[in-house]
Amino acid sequence: MKRSRVNEILKAGDAFIRSFGYVMPPFAYLTPAEMRARRDELSLVVERRMGWDVTDYGKEDFDRLGLFLFTTRNGDASDLSKGTGMLYAEKIMISRHDQISPMHRHVVKAEDIINRGGATLALELFESAPDGSIDEGAPVRVQVDGVTRTLAAGGILKLMPGESVTLLPGNWHAFWGEGGDVLIGEVSTVNDDLTDNIFREPIGRFAEIEEDEEPWHLLVADYDKWLR
Repeated sequence: MKRSRVNEILKAGDAFIRSFGYVMPPFAYLTPAEMRARRDELSLVVERRMGWDVTDYGKEDFDRLGLFLFTTRNGDASDLSKGTGMLYAEKIMISRHDQISPMHRHVVKAEDIINRGGATLALELFESAPDGSIDEGAPVRVQVDGVTRTLAAGGILKLMPGESVTLLPGNWHAFWGEGGDVLIGEVSTVNDDLTDNIFREPIGRFAEIEEDEEPWHLLVADYDKWLR
């Protein structure tokens, strides 16, 4: 993706988020220069990869295959084995109309996916086979706001604004906005986008950025290059 396109997506996403009254944390609006100057005090933000994230999954077709994310808080994965500490994470995301976030599962992360406003959020769901692959035949059981729902393999769960679903490790899922753009909340165990995303198809988690202008704000994938 061109940096100019990323900047456009960030600005449009920020406006969409604000339209629902959601207020981003102060570090969201630091410039790259400010982040470099304050690198030491922002160590947790950088190390836990909190901040802006725009991905086209390496396919360079963001409108069809992509996702906008901002990680507002994140714990330390090393704490999970101890069972104490900051064991949770939170994101705000935007899934555009018919924009696919491709089929994937997590090994460690359990997550609540919440429709925070906008259109309908549609999720295609599968269970895992014993070897971790997609089970094409097993029914899928998930909790929708505390109520058990059972769908056929590959069934489509539709969440209206205010509704949420709990996805456990091994629940295969893809999602998109149906009928318009959707503001999505995610509350989960510690988030590790470097190692805890298993995709059905060989695909990249992060976009390759072509630098055709200066970044409006850094993406989490920029931190190693710009701040290390």
